[in-house]
Amino acid sequence: MKRFIISLLFVSLTLSSLMAEGQKDTAAVAVTEGNKQYTIATVGKIDGISWFNRMREGAEMFGEETGHDTFMQSPAQADAAQQVQIIENLIAQGVDAICVVPFSPEALEPVLKKAMDAGIVVVTHEATSQQNTDVILEAFRNEDFGAEMASYLLENMGEEGQVANFVGSLTSKSHNEQQDGVEAFIADYSSVELVSRRNEDYDDQMIAYEKTKELLSTYPNLKGIIGSASTTAPGAGLAIDESGLQDKVSVVGVGTPLDNKAYLESGAVDKIGFWDPALAAYAMNRVAVMLLDGKEITDGMDLDVAGYESLNQDPSKKNLFFANAWVFVDKNNVDEYSF
Repeated sequence: MKRFIISLLFVSLTLSSLMAEGQKDTAAVAVTEGNKQYTIATVGKIDGISWFNRMREGAEMFGEETGHDTFMQSPAQADAAQQVQIIENLIAQGVDAICVVPFSPEALEPVLKKAMDAGIVVVTHEATSQQNTDVILEAFRNEDFGAEMASYLLENMGEEGQVANFVGSLTSKSHNEQQDGVEAFIADYSSVELVSRRNEDYDDQMIAYEKTKELLSTYPNLKGIIGSASTTAPGAGLAIDESGLQDKVSVVGVGTPLDNKAYLESGAVDKIGFWDPALAAYAMNRVAVMLLDGKEITDGMDLDVAGYESLNQDPSKKNLFFANAWVFVDKNNVDEYSF
């Protein structure tokens, strides 16, 4: 059997580009004469945005490389009720596993319990508080990632001035954990003031754009914007570009390189941090197959996916695992990425 590696650097939007530099083993999770073919669904927060388009690539690549039936479905809007309906449909279809990025972990608890009661393996991502799940797989500890973002923002601001922060939604667990880290970091700087807290853009770039314009009007001395939704940085970047404030307002946030390339190059966005959603999907699907095969996910486990080579098990929540998969990009290295 061929062996493949999932590599982060120099990847492209084509599925074949997920294989690069070296070789990794997929034999343990591939369909063979002795292994069952599984049907695995990945469910994102919203369809049609770059982040979850990229995640779809990873889910589909896992199926292509292992022989399992993998696919992705996401709601048309970032809406928990729509996610619930998708999962209800998947339960009715009798899929073997569901990998999901919850818009609201709490809202999904009943339907995920229903899935587990039906014998479906559940793997969640960006949802450290999830109760009804077999494994929670996180790209990193969100508070640490938020603090790292904040360190870049404050460096650009000269460690003083007014800041506003964004989340996709107040129900988005990972976004709010990241902003917990941001706010804890900022609290150590007496010359930095958080003037507008946890603005919601509902994973919509145009809402981020409109809210940024409102913030610039309300707080003419605003010096920093930091966001956890992948839509915040490009939305804020557009508003900064239009206002000509590239040298006065620093923007740092989560996002994909292609969505932010123009704003990084113009100076409207200073830095983006991310984890490759394709790799996250691949890793989730791999975990799902291992669980279906009766294997245990353990501390220190190597999933053969870049950034997921040594999982850290949470000491108080045994089904919660953290990887080390973050990366930061600015205008100097954005061209190294093509997604």
